[in-house]
Amino acid sequence: MRWTRTGRRPVLLGVVVLAMTGLVGCGQDAPEAVADPQAAQVNPVAEPTTEPAPTQTPSPTPTPTPAAVDPCALVTAEEAAHLAGTPLNPAQRVRDTCTYTGPVTGPTAQVEVYLGDGAKKILDIDRQLGHELKPLPGIGDEAYAEDGAAFFQKSGLWVSIRLVRLNDPAENRKPLEEAARTAASRV
Repeated sequence: MRWTRTGRRPVLLGVVVLAMTGLVGCGQDAPEAVADPQAAQVNPVAEPTTEPAPTQTPSPTPTPTPAAVDPCALVTAEEAAHLAGTPLNPAQRVRDTCTYTGPVTGPTAQVEVYLGDGAKKILDIDRQLGHELKPLPGIGDEAYAEDGAAFFQKSGLWVSIRLVRLNDPAENRKPLEEAARTAASRV
């Protein structure tokens, strides 16, 4: 940068940089101002409540929650391997799911167990898609089967057992029903 006799070039450059910085900030929402600065401060001392605690009536049968039920305990590794017809990798539990995958060397096989809202959502989507769901009597409070999956609800908890294999789905109906029956006995 060259200096002029009046020294204006550096000042002009500084003004341009400030103007560009201001333009870059345009269009972005500014944080909302707090009318009362005292309201924005957190009071570390909790005020005692004068309201009585709500009374709760005990439920006769507690509803199991997905957090209280281990999906990998509903279908064990041995049962998953039997269902898939091949040895499977160790269980992978993620939140309310348990997945047993087949070895990379084959054959293609996977067993998935879903609990709670995820299991119910799969069933609801399959219904919307028009999948043929057959009732499974004697399993939980409500149970259904379709090609590659069994669903049941017991004490308000939905469970889905899904099987991926490259075979005729009719071959999997009976083993899936047995797996659902065993899993329902564990809820």
